[in-house]
Amino acid sequence: MEFIGKDFILNNKTAKKLYHEFAETQPIIDYHCHLDPKEIAENKRFSTITDLWLAGDHYKWRAMRANGVSEDKITGNASPAEKFKAWAETVESCVGNPLYHWTHLELKKYFGINEVLNGSNWEKIWNKCNEMLDQPRFTPRGLIEQSNVEVICTTDAPCDSLEYHVAIQGLADFSTKVLPTFRPDEALDASGEIYVGFVKKLQACTSQKVNNFSDFLHALDERVEYFHERGGRLSDHGLMKIEYSASSQAEQEELFQKKMASIELSAEEEVKYKTAVLIALAGSYKKRDWTMQLHFGAIRNNSSASYRKSGINAGYDSIYDQANVAENLNQLLNAMEENDALPKTIVYNLNAAVNDIVASAIGNFQTSGSVKGNIQFGSGWWFNDTKRGMTRQLTALADQGLLMNFVGMLTDSRSFISYTRHEYFRRILCNLVGQWVTDGEIPDDEELLKKLIENISYKNAKAYFNF
Repeated sequence: MEFIGKDFILNNKTAKKLYHEFAETQPIIDYHCHLDPKEIAENKRFSTITDLWLAGDHYKWRAMRANGVSEDKITGNASPAEKFKAWAETVESCVGNPLYHWTHLELKKYFGINEVLNGSNWEKIWNKCNEMLDQPRFTPRGLIEQSNVEVICTTDAPCDSLEYHVAIQGLADFSTKVLPTFRPDEALDASGEIYVGFVKKLQACTSQKVNNFSDFLHALDERVEYFHERGGRLSDHGLMKIEYSASSQAEQEELFQKKMASIELSAEEEVKYKTAVLIALAGSYKKRDWTMQLHFGAIRNNSSASYRKSGINAGYDSIYDQANVAENLNQLLNAMEENDALPKTIVYNLNAAVNDIVASAIGNFQTSGSVKGNIQFGSGWWFNDTKRGMTRQLTALADQGLLMNFVGMLTDSRSFISYTRHEYFRRILCNLVGQWVTDGEIPDDEELLKKLIENISYKNAKAYFNF
């Protein structure tokens, strides 16, 4: 029996109908990912399946380490074939992990391979995949087009030139929009010489002389406008914690000058500084009708030895267990609202234990008369983009808010063949809704169900972001 069949995860009659008739063919709006726009602009050729599939994928790297694979076959200097063999041998141990599903969804969709990858057949699959990589449909643009992707939002540093986004916009034979996302993590989290270096870089890429906190905020706003002129309509903030502490303008100036002098701030001072910057940035987004994304709950680079060896984004991060999420999130959103600086916002939490807290908090700030669901409870991401994690997020949102208005899934990936995560999500969504129908919890009303599935799969994102 074929493992990934047409009705994979669709465990009831209604689920099958919802997926195949309403979800399967919807275009993809991938509003948060980590693809490299340079690779899209240059239409990079991948020399092996390892380059396409394993490079930069810290999900796979974590699994390989847990399977006893040596680091030289993960991020080291082993050959591409050795790395692929090590991954194939690891796949057998991934049963129950979403990587097992993603791996075989990707092999099936892009390579037409229905075999279950393992340590015995790795070389056969290695050869078959590599033979296909010379075809135009296996370039970045080819993979994007065959995945039916309408919009991609990359993740970009404030002083990025965005030259590759401009180059992509000038392509006559590529219709997918590839837009930048403003990710100013250094403006909030850097300290010491790193912070001073960021401010110098910010000054160099703007017309601002940054002598004080007001200058600093004006320079950030200038970069937001730079992104806006090149199609940017989203920002993203990667936060370990959601925190809030009010401060006066005089305090903010003092904190800025301390940071410029590389004087370490106290914990409370850091929260005051970050709060002030985030509220100011939110105002920049609000006046341009942008969407602000807040990803919180990751504790990063936990293995010091591995961080020194492999650097960031190498698979040494995990879920953070923050206290006082409810108070801080409500206070932060309230302060933005009080300052007329609350834009459309998507809040993603990595710790599923606070799903209901986040889903209920956002309900306090839904603006009357604006876009439906202007404050969104973001999809299950990273450690939660699993069947269980997605189901928990969907049910918490349904419990506390309006599932009908949800903007749906994203890839949050560095891989050009991760678009099967949208398929995975849509199958899980349809199966969940189909089960509700089967159990008599919602009516078997085709018009209602069609609207729900199409909205979450595509239409809500299209209306919400208005690219």
